[in-house]
Amino acid sequence: MNLKRIGLLATVIIMAITVSAQSLVGDWKGVLTVQGVELELVFHVEKAGDDYTSTMDVPLQGAVGIPVEKTVLDGNSVSFAIPMAQISVKGTIEGNTITADYEQAGQQFPLVLTKFEQTLPGNPDLVSSDEELKALAALDKGDYKYEVADYFAKPEASSFNLSPNGKYLSYMENDPSGNKKRHVYIKEIATGEVNLAIEEKDELIKGYGWINDDRLFYAMDKGGDENFHIYAANIDGTNAKDLTPYDGVKAAIINILKDQKDYIIISMNKNNPQVFEPYKLNVVTGEVEQLYSNDDPANPIQGYSFDKDGELRAFTKMKDGIKMELYYKDLASGEFNLMKTMNWDESFGIMGFDYASDNMDQAYIVSNLDSDKARIVLYDLKKNELVKEVFSHPDYDVSGMARSRKRNYEIDFFSYNGEKNVLIPVSESFKEFDAAAKETFPNKEVYRVDFDDNEETYLVIVQSDKLYGTYYTYDVANKEFTLLYDLMPQLKEEDMAEMRPITFTSRDGLTIHGYITLPKAALEGKKVPMIVNPHGGPQGIRDSWGFNPETQLFASRGYATLQVNFRISGGYGKEFLRAGFKQIGRKAMDDVEDGVRYVLEQGWVDEDKIAIYGGSHGGYATLMGLIKTPDLYACGVDYVGVSNIETFFSSFPEYWKPLTEMVKAIWYDLDDPEEAKIAREVSPVFQVDKITKPIFVVQGANDPRVNINESDQIVEKLRARGFEVPYMVKYNEGHGFYREENSLDFYATMLGFLSKYLK
Repeated sequence: MNLKRIGLLATVIIMAITVSAQSLVGDWKGVLTVQGVELELVFHVEKAGDDYTSTMDVPLQGAVGIPVEKTVLDGNSVSFAIPMAQISVKGTIEGNTITADYEQAGQQFPLVLTKFEQTLPGNPDLVSSDEELKALAALDKGDYKYEVADYFAKPEASSFNLSPNGKYLSYMENDPSGNKKRHVYIKEIATGEVNLAIEEKDELIKGYGWINDDRLFYAMDKGGDENFHIYAANIDGTNAKDLTPYDGVKAAIINILKDQKDYIIISMNKNNPQVFEPYKLNVVTGEVEQLYSNDDPANPIQGYSFDKDGELRAFTKMKDGIKMELYYKDLASGEFNLMKTMNWDESFGIMGFDYASDNMDQAYIVSNLDSDKARIVLYDLKKNELVKEVFSHPDYDVSGMARSRKRNYEIDFFSYNGEKNVLIPVSESFKEFDAAAKETFPNKEVYRVDFDDNEETYLVIVQSDKLYGTYYTYDVANKEFTLLYDLMPQLKEEDMAEMRPITFTSRDGLTIHGYITLPKAALEGKKVPMIVNPHGGPQGIRDSWGFNPETQLFASRGYATLQVNFRISGGYGKEFLRAGFKQIGRKAMDDVEDGVRYVLEQGWVDEDKIAIYGGSHGGYATLMGLIKTPDLYACGVDYVGVSNIETFFSSFPEYWKPLTEMVKAIWYDLDDPEEAKIAREVSPVFQVDKITKPIFVVQGANDPRVNINESDQIVEKLRARGFEVPYMVKYNEGHGFYREENSLDFYATMLGFLSKYLK
């Protein structure tokens, strides 16, 4: 069974329909059965003058709004013709049914379309009622000091930034009417005058920032579909403009050009949904110039490296879905030449060119080609040779560096994420700041999050495992911190739980790191219930030390939380990453279980009161945990989790499809009979008979990564076995909940569910 081929079969369907006007307009659905696999197709037809316009959805693949080339009326006959794809569909309409034959490349399949009224994604009949979910939330009873909103209501103000000239402070603040909207405001520091710059309306502002002293950018998608548009507005709110007004296109900022104040460099998949290309964008006029063509979809360019002047200097191209090729530009000829070939899981990335050097081909590179751990090196790209190693750590991947544009690109610091985040000061200027920060805020993590172009004022956030975050300004000349804003003043540090780094050995000898957040009862010697929280990804992602609203909320109800950086997690070197390939649902789950056993040995946790909860891959791990070790857990919460590896693969968004071979290397190759067998064995939907403990399922309807069908499937299969499965779906969300009201609803309901089975 070739699922990949079936997926391609579906996504290339473009239709032309001819039937009578009265019966054709509307929504139609049918099932195409190929080699025993059923694939639902949904057609939407509208009347446009004397002609018809149509689109098609493939719900299983997360594909919506596929355009139709033409619709032709010919009595009651229906005909589909796509010569380039060798597709033809011929049939007739009778009432609310179209009976047709679908033919492609000589293969013919019957297709029956039935008229229906489509209102919501997925199967709304499966979703639990508001009353049922409210009744579940009401089970979270107790004399608690803090409510869900104390942890998950958005701060009154947040996302502070300094303008390049240092004259203005920008931030997001809640609408005073209480309508859950968060607008972007500009405060003139000298006068204190505040004005509204960007008004949030129907869609959430997912991010914003300064382009220059006069203009801001911001990003929005539609209902969580992740097809982000880039917008811009003047600081007084005028000349607001959608700079990427293209439906179904995902845009992202690559570079903000400091020396060309009206221009930024962005990427878009405008010409081909599977590949991204770079554009130079005028943020005032909206004029856009394509800078390079990514014209090989089979081997697409995955990343572009521009210098500070906006010149494309290098790009990384995928080869055969599994290799990466770095092409570097010869400054004399202008030609891009192949310089490095590496595996997709190896790194050789340009962090920035060495502008302090006269050698224009010299750059700082983060690489693990000649080492297990990623390190920072200085490299001559023209000569293709190492100049020197700049920074490395024996146990962890290096995570970053910062340089001073004002001080001729002097290095300020290096960083890595170990048990905690660590900054290594380099420049004298940053050493002074670091010393002042440690003296002023002992036992806290202090981060410079922004600064003006003259580097006279720093914007700083202070955090810890017990402190959500407090903003300060730092006067560089006077070495003074001034309080700006406490993000969560209602959460008192003395009431928050401790997050401890832990280390243990897996059953096959790997060193595994993680964190345990312990409520006060555990520290007093009592055994408490615990929530095991596997992270998403899974590859390259990791949990880190610091304030976590989820773990603190759970601690407020008396629950410990365990987070395990299982094999395949990022930050621990490429061998640790590779140890998790083709082990998802197997050895990766073993590591989580070994973490649970380690914590039980410490005497903190009641072994009969352990839940498992996670999002994305963590949702998948929740389902697999209930299947693989049913006696270990009392219940589980699956949040936007994968349930069926086969349908998960076939539902990738278009821009993920070039990554198919990479995903096969990480997960399983469904074209290999042995691996396809394993994929079934570790697909929860095929193992529902092994789930014996209660489960709560949560999904965003517009999720482009984990399609709603993943949650629908597991709920339907479990209920068919007589399971009572509460199922929450939010129809204005995607991969995770971003709207405050939805987050509050989710966590309140989850607390009720956990209370029912852990207390």
